[in-house]
Amino acid sequence: MVLALLVVASLAWWMWARWHPPGRAAGQITVDGAVRVPRTHAVGPFRLHTEETEETEAGFVLSVTHRAEPGRRLWASQSGRAFVAAADGDETVSMSRGHFTVRDDVQVRLSEQHLTRIEAGGETITLRGEVRSPNGQRRAPYRLQFTVAGPDRLRFELHVDDAEIDRSYLSYHSDPGERFFGFGMQFSHLDMKGRRLPIFIGEQGVGRGLQPLTLAADLTEGAGGSWHSSYAAVPHYLTSELRSLFLESSAYAAFDLRRDEAATIELFSGTMRGQIVYGDTPAALIRRYTAYAGRMPPLPDWVHQGAILGVQGGRERVDEVLGRARAYDVPLAAVWVQDWVGQRRTRFGDRLWWNWQVDRARYPGWEAWVRELRNDQGVRVLAYLGPMLADDAGQHVHDRDLFAEAEAADYLVRTPGGEVYRLDQGDFDAGLVDLTNPAAWAWLKGIVTETLLASGVSGWMADFGEGLPYDAVLHSGEEAAEVHARYAEMWAAFNREVIEDAGRLGDVVAFHRSGSTRSPRHATLFWLGDQLVSWDGHDGIETAVKGLLSSGFSGFSLNHGDTGGYTAITDGPFDYRRTPELLARWAELNAFTPVLRTHEGNRPGENHQVYDTADTLRHFASMAQLYAAWAGYRRELVREASETGLPVVRHPFLHYPHDPEVLDLTRQFMVGPDLMVAPVLDAGQEAVSLYLPKGRWVHLWSGEVHVGGDGDWVEVPAPLGQPAVFYREGAAVGASLRAAAARSTER
Repeated sequence: MVLALLVVASLAWWMWARWHPPGRAAGQITVDGAVRVPRTHAVGPFRLHTEETEETEAGFVLSVTHRAEPGRRLWASQSGRAFVAAADGDETVSMSRGHFTVRDDVQVRLSEQHLTRIEAGGETITLRGEVRSPNGQRRAPYRLQFTVAGPDRLRFELHVDDAEIDRSYLSYHSDPGERFFGFGMQFSHLDMKGRRLPIFIGEQGVGRGLQPLTLAADLTEGAGGSWHSSYAAVPHYLTSELRSLFLESSAYAAFDLRRDEAATIELFSGTMRGQIVYGDTPAALIRRYTAYAGRMPPLPDWVHQGAILGVQGGRERVDEVLGRARAYDVPLAAVWVQDWVGQRRTRFGDRLWWNWQVDRARYPGWEAWVRELRNDQGVRVLAYLGPMLADDAGQHVHDRDLFAEAEAADYLVRTPGGEVYRLDQGDFDAGLVDLTNPAAWAWLKGIVTETLLASGVSGWMADFGEGLPYDAVLHSGEEAAEVHARYAEMWAAFNREVIEDAGRLGDVVAFHRSGSTRSPRHATLFWLGDQLVSWDGHDGIETAVKGLLSSGFSGFSLNHGDTGGYTAITDGPFDYRRTPELLARWAELNAFTPVLRTHEGNRPGENHQVYDTADTLRHFASMAQLYAAWAGYRRELVREASETGLPVVRHPFLHYPHDPEVLDLTRQFMVGPDLMVAPVLDAGQEAVSLYLPKGRWVHLWSGEVHVGGDGDWVEVPAPLGQPAVFYREGAAVGASLRAAAARSTER
């Protein structure tokens, strides 16, 4: 047994090392003696500086500053080290149930840089030269050009002029203690310094490193995931030193931050495009980044009136659960009925019929019922949608077979062999609509408009979007490797167009888990995806906090999660099911996010639900009333998000960039500038320790005032129903929350 475990551990280490090669120091840079080096060149409001130093045999540093702060470097190469490199490589990308594994095999690395010419003219500066293999046998010319992208953004483009080169690298200086935040939705770590982070979207996996669950998921389904698995990874960051950079390129990228004094960007392309962002505060950096990435519109006003209750099982059951919720005074904004299309039983749990038509046996009189709930009870109805169509081979419960229609019209992505790309979903196959095909786009848009919007629903979960196969053949003729991340943006754009063309922007909301750089430009709401119903920091409730914080840095300003998590595992030796305590603590967390929404999970009967008992209903009613109590403040923050890109849920670093204590915070968050929330993230915990930055903070439940700052931490009681929440003394939101808290404690 011990020997077997050692073999498995050794194999796992070999695989990890193979797929995550150790950081390689940049090669040397040499400068042609004939190069005339301008010391400073203006590129709009930016300044590019070149200097030769004596730190190395051929010391040369290229740096970027902004005229507003000429003494602060926004980007700089390492003295005497190459900042441009290239390679010829072959990647192997395997996919299983939407999970991707990337293995890279570099054939030739050109790590030595030779600078031969610097051209300065107008608002452009171009560096030209060669990159060479260490033995000098392989060479390729390169061009690194800087141009103005805006008053606070400097565009760079690195191009290696060799058809066989398909890897480009940009290396530069990083301070040893610098913290790197952002990168889209990241769930395991907030600060990425000391790590190599791949940027490639896909299913996040089951366990994401939680052992032995992840190993079992990998062995049986190839679906375990890893610490960096994400539905919405973004090649963007901002740092504790107020440096910020993002890529415009959509190919596979990796940010290697493992060396103390250097950072390296690796891109699976011979051309790398990106921008360096200037800002004097974290909030300014987010505003200027989101001017490029896009900003999300305000939420519909009806969202703020209460919780969105996830219920399945047919019209009669939904009505019965809504009656229970009303009996306990749960303020409701909507009911989310994801099984409007019908439901099937699979090995993983309850899954839906992906045929985007009403299951009228389950929901008779669907359209009239939707109108009745809205008009008579003030409860909106939300549904479910995805870009995939199930091949049900005649088993479907609907009048139309949309998979067959799409296959006949050539609306689905295809394999390199020309067949429909059938994506294995475990117990059924599905085809992915080719959104690069205008005819397919229009066809699916017509179906969504006719079946969802025409029925009066007020939104839907716009699931998936991250699963375009790496080797798919697309109508547009583009390489799927380049479109993979952009497909998530297309899916968001598709849903936005459906809503806008119906004249219902501001009334209908679609929420996405998949995303890339420009997804916030199109999306109306995000959610965190499928967390495990557990307390762990790999895939459970703790990762929900990190996902909210990290995504907020990257423009995902309106984000929320499934209350209680989604994935339950009760197979073999594993017993991960939602407990009443976990559900309650997750509700306390989500009551302070833009949207409070529940999910029954993949196995509803094995998960505790908010409507199961009187105790859970009373607790959820209290949390929904707290959520409703700060609706006015939330409206202000949602409007601010649409105008500036600042997130509703935000890391304290945004407001306290000069307080070193906030840099390590991962278990608490701010809501706007006036609320501090520290949810209970551990089973059996009845008190919370949190850091209060400078200011006077009022504890919601006791009214006690705490003076923050100077590295002081406080501990407060946090029994069920009383999450650790503080508001800034004098903040208007405090009065409404105090009134709701008083009503809660009286019950």
